[in-house]
Formats: sequence, structure tokens, C-alpha cells
Amino acid sequence: MVQTNSPPKGFIIMRTLIVNGRVLDPSQKLNKKINIELNNNKIVNFFSNSKKAKYNNKTFKIIDAKGKIVSPGFIDLHVHLRDPGLKHKETIKTGSLAAAAGGFTSIACMPNTYPPNDNSKITKYILNTADKDSKVNIYPIGAITKKQLGKELANIEQNINAGCIAISDDGFPVTNSKLLYEAMTISKKLGVPVISHCEECSLSKDGVMNESKFSKKFNLPGIPNSSEELGILRDIFIAEYTHAHLHICHVSTRGSIEIIRNAKKRGLNITCEATPHHFNLCDEDIDIKNPDFKMNPPLRSYDDMVAIRNGIKDGTIDIIATDHAPHSKKEKSLGFLKSPFGIIGLETALPLSLNLVREKYLNLQQMINMLSCIPAKISKINRGTLKKGSIADIVIFDEKKKYKLTSDFIWSKSINTPFINKTLIGMVDKTIVDGNVIFENRK
Repeated sequence: MVQTNSPPKGFIIMRTLIVNGRVLDPSQKLNKKINIELNNNKIVNFFSNSKKAKYNNKTFKIIDAKGKIVSPGFIDLHVHLRDPGLKHKETIKTGSLAAAAGGFTSIACMPNTYPPNDNSKITKYILNTADKDSKVNIYPIGAITKKQLGKELANIEQNINAGCIAISDDGFPVTNSKLLYEAMTISKKLGVPVISHCEECSLSKDGVMNESKFSKKFNLPGIPNSSEELGILRDIFIAEYTHAHLHICHVSTRGSIEIIRNAKKRGLNITCEATPHHFNLCDEDIDIKNPDFKMNPPLRSYDDMVAIRNGIKDGTIDIIATDHAPHSKKEKSLGFLKSPFGIIGLETALPLSLNLVREKYLNLQQMINMLSCIPAKISKINRGTLKKGSIADIVIFDEKKKYKLTSDFIWSKSINTPFINKTLIGMVDKTIVDGNVIFENRK
């Protein structure tokens, strides 16, 4: 579903009350037990229990959120939907179902489709397919270079005008600095962020896991921290020169965080993200027989993992993004050396992020801010708030619900996650988009 201010054609909107929940909305510093009235896909009123009686009539649909958190719907700025061209991994429909199950009401999809999204025709295909097959809001991200080959700029302005909210070559860093300079100059003019996978590929080469004593133990080629850190340094220098907004993907090392922290102190327009797997796992956790532990950037050292948590705590890291990267079972059965990088993350983002709250790196309000309000600001989409008059994109979740993650909980077309069969705490109860409940208790 594309961004809209009105309900789908033919859809009958009921006036809805969400009652008895604890409402957390960082956009207006709201943290209290209060009830919410929805009407015509908008949030129209907040009221206390003492005033609830007058609302209890047949004109309202009642959603009881007792014992649960009510917050703005989550927004993920880093999702791979694989459509067009790679539907054996994921489709726009299955990806949107996974998003809804994870509490995400809006997702931005990366351009590494087949063919890559480097032109308005593919952007329009994504938006038109989403309009038919998705109940969450889907925002395309356009490629920086044609076919993501890093040799010639794509028609960036045309793709932004067609509906893209940012530009990125995703898993391929733009190694030609002149091209990146030109892309950032265009992005500055158009007012969209450049989303960068920072990597010095000559250092990472054929690496498949973090370069450490574990890569040596398993006799596998490693990816050093410096490959990411050098990439970040180069991109920050160009962003400083062009005054563009640079958003750095999936930060994974202590050195990267220090570089970004220093850039922010200089007043540069830099934002960045961390993934739940990078602040919940490290290379000590890897089961070398399970390629679902293989991702890029790789799981780093324990010290790097702690540095990411502290970077989240002190605000150096702006948002949480999943880097949801589905692959088929056949592809992920090729072994650690040959299987593709990436894991799914939409359905597990909430419980894994809640670990930061339980371990006192964040409070609930800060976690929601990183999953909703700040991503909306970075991408400049009209979501991520529960203010009166805003579009009713809402998630209701139980922060204490404990369960074993089985395939029954996975709505993605792929099940490549190292968290399968693990016990998680935190479950989405309902996901609401444009005032309509689109997901409820695994249904």
C-alpha cells in the first residue's frame, strides 16, 4: 500500500476506541494510560477512563489494550523485498505480511531487485504492486548507479519524482568517489538522504565472517573492522564537502561508532542505524554449521557488540533497522563459505530491541523513538506520531509475552534467522494502518 490520506476504495471505516493501554508517543512526550479515538483513518481524540462511558455505544469498535503498550507504528528504513525478479526469496506481499507481524506499518525497500530499481518504471511497478498486495506503507529507495554497477549514475531525479524517498546502492558501496560526490550533490538539491553501505571491498575481498581468532579457527576468510571504517571515513568526507544528508547502514564496529560520533560533533548531517542482530549477537555466538549466522557486515567481536549498545545509549546511533534479507532454504544450505549473506529481521525486531530496555541501555520511550519517530524524520514521511489529526498507524504490543520462535511465527517467505527455536520476549498484539487492524495475534 502506498502512502495515502484516505481509506481504500469501498472500505467502511468504523469509529474505533483503543482503551486501557499505556500510550507511549515520543513525538509528543506522551507516556500515560489514556484512551484513543480513531475516526476516518485519523487520530481524533484522547480521553481518560472517567470519560469513557459516553463512548461505549454501538457506533464504536472497541480495542482493549489492557496490559499492553500502544505506540506509533514502527518504520523500517532498510528492508529487502526482492520484488521484482527474486520472488523465490520474498514478494511484496509476503514481505508486507512479515512487516505487519513485526509491528511495522511502514517500510522502505532497497533497490537490489532484479533488475535493480534504477529507474522510474521499476519504482512504479513496486508502488502499483504494493497498492494491490500490501496493507503496510511501502516506500521505494532508488539506486545511485545504473544496475548498481558503480559506473554511471542512475536517473536519480526521475526516480525521486516517481516516489523514491532516498537513494542507495545498498550492498554495493559506490567506490568511485566522483560518482558519489555527484550523487550527493543531487541528493542535497532534492532533499533526500544518501543511504550508504560503507565498505572498502579491497580489504573485505572474499571474507565471510569477522576477521578474528574465530575466522582463523574455522579457516574461513575474514572481514576486518577496517573495511567498514575506511568506507565510513571516505563517505563522511564527501558528505561534509557536499553538505548532503548521509545515512550510514548497519554500523557494526567500535571504530565506526567513534568516527560517526566525531562527525556529529562537527555538526555534519550524518545519521546511522544498527540492526538487532548486531546488538544481540557477536562472533562468539556463531554456529559455523548454520549459515543463518552469515551476514554483511558480519557479527563482530563482543567488544564491538557492547560498543553498539553504548552507541545506542548515548544517541550516536539514531535508529534501529532490520536489514531484513530473505533467502531461500536452498540458498542458505550451501554452507558458510558459499551461502549468501543476510537474515530476516522484521518479525524479531521488537523482542530483540526490548532486550536493550531490559538491560538498561534504553527505556521504552527511547526504543519506540528509534523504531518509529526518528525513522519518520530521517525519511521525511508523514508517519511516526500519535498526535491528534495524524494518520492512525499504530502498534499494540505486549512487552512481557514470552514465546518460542517457530516457523509458525514467520510470515516472510524465507525463514533464514539464527533466532529460530529461540525463546523471545515481546510480541505484537495488533498492527493498525490507516485506522484499520491489519494484523492481530498471528492472524
